[in-house]
Amino acid sequence: MLVRRKQVLRPSRDGAVPEAPDDDLSAAAARRYEALGRVMAVLSGEVDFIESCRDLTWWRGYDSWHLEWRDGPFASEVAALLREHLEEPGLVTAAAPGNDSCAVLEVMGVRVELRAIDPMGRARVRQRPGSFWRLAEALDTTRRTNTRHPWETLLGG
Repeated sequence: MLVRRKQVLRPSRDGAVPEAPDDDLSAAAARRYEALGRVMAVLSGEVDFIESCRDLTWWRGYDSWHLEWRDGPFASEVAALLREHLEEPGLVTAAAPGNDSCAVLEVMGVRVELRAIDPMGRARVRQRPGSFWRLAEALDTTRRTNTRHPWETLLGG
């Protein structure tokens, strides 16, 4: 019976640990998460953006991040906002020409794909503040509604 030895990553004699390419603890993964953190820090500081988006989701692709939202500003407006706030030289570059629904940026060398579903644009959002869905209203627990809150269901209330 032929037995093959399994190859195992072992530290070298000088103590350096070889870097695995798909490891979340690698330097490349740290750069990816730092890029996402910078993008989310800019977006969280923009009240108009946060309150005008109905659903904001993000997920990791292969060496990229995907951000998607419903309603709210155009993708090109968000791309311009990110380029404006992340102004260190070479930190943000446009990877592809953007339009109202899609834009692609490179943040710290990490691809960030922005996608707006049914966007309204910042100007239209600012014109109609009363008739537009607001995140603050959805999170207001002091106002009673005719539907049960999720914690009431869980607690049997």
